[in-house]
Amino acid sequence: MKKEELKEFCKLIGIDCVGIAPIGPYYDLEKIIKQRLLNGYITGMEEPMIEKRVNPKEIMENVKSIIVCAFPYYIGNFDESNLSKYCYGEDYHIVVKDMLQEICNYLVDNIENFEYKIFADNGPLVDRYLAYLSGIGYFGINNNIITDEYGSYVFIGYILSNYEFKSDIPSEKTCIKCGKCVKYCPGNALLGNYEMNPKRCLSYITQKKGDLEKEEKKVLESNKKVFGCDICQDVCPHNKNIPITEIKRFKEDTIIKLDIEEINDISNKEFKRRYGNRAFSWRGKNIIKRNIDIVSKKPNE
Repeated sequence: MKKEELKEFCKLIGIDCVGIAPIGPYYDLEKIIKQRLLNGYITGMEEPMIEKRVNPKEIMENVKSIIVCAFPYYIGNFDESNLSKYCYGEDYHIVVKDMLQEICNYLVDNIENFEYKIFADNGPLVDRYLAYLSGIGYFGINNNIITDEYGSYVFIGYILSNYEFKSDIPSEKTCIKCGKCVKYCPGNALLGNYEMNPKRCLSYITQKKGDLEKEEKKVLESNKKVFGCDICQDVCPHNKNIPITEIKRFKEDTIIKLDIEEINDISNKEFKRRYGNRAFSWRGKNIIKRNIDIVSKKPNE
C-alpha cells in the first residue's frame, strides 16, 4: 500500500492532517532533551528514560514507519470560560484513540500481518517532534505545532507500525516570530528562542499537585483559569480565522465553564461520574477545587 491510499482513507473519516515520520533514532532531539534537563526545564510528567523518547524501536522493536495525525479542536472563543479550549468537548485521549483505531482497522484489512501501537498523548515519544518530522506542522516560539489550516489548535496522535510507508519531509516554514506569545504568557514561561520553562506555564500550574506557591497563585488569580491556558495560542496570528473543527465529539455536549458551587457540593466519586470523559478530570476533583477557590477569591481575602 502507498501512503497516498492511507491518506485518502484518513480524509474519508475526517482526518486531513496526516504525515509519515521516520523511525529515528532522533539524535537532534536527544541533544535538546539533555539540555532541557541541565536547565531544569522539566515538570516530572515526562518519560524519564531519554532512550524511549528518541528511539521508537524501544517502544516497538519491529517498527518501520510512524503515522502521525493532527486533530483540530477549535470551536470558538468564549469570554466566560474558565477552562482551556482543549477541555470543552469529549476527552481527546478517547476521541483520538478511537479515530486512530479506525485507521488501524483499515490497515489490518488491507496489509498482511499488519502490526501497530497507538498513542494519544500517552506515549514516551515526543508527539510534537513527530508532527514536525512528518511535515504536518512546524514549531512556534510557544513550543506548539502550527498547522497550515488549523493553526495550533490541534491534538496529535501517532501509530507505530511494522509496515514501511515512505517518510514525509519536514516543513521549511517557521512561525512569523512576532513575539506576542512571549509578551503575553502569564507566567513568563516562554523564553523567546523556541525554549520554555514549563514550570512557569499556567497550564502546568493548574495541573500541579499539592499547594501552590505565592507567585503561582498570583498567576492563577489574574487569569481566572481553573484548568489549562490558551493565551499563547489566542494571541498567535497563525490562529486567526481558523475553521471550527468538523470532529463532532469535540463540539457536542460541551462544557465551557465549571461552576464553583457545583464543584464544592459534589463528592470525588460524583466528580468522576460526571466528568470522567473530560480531559480536565484526570487530576481529580481536589486540584480543580483548589484552583476554583484561588480564582474565586475576592481582593484582600
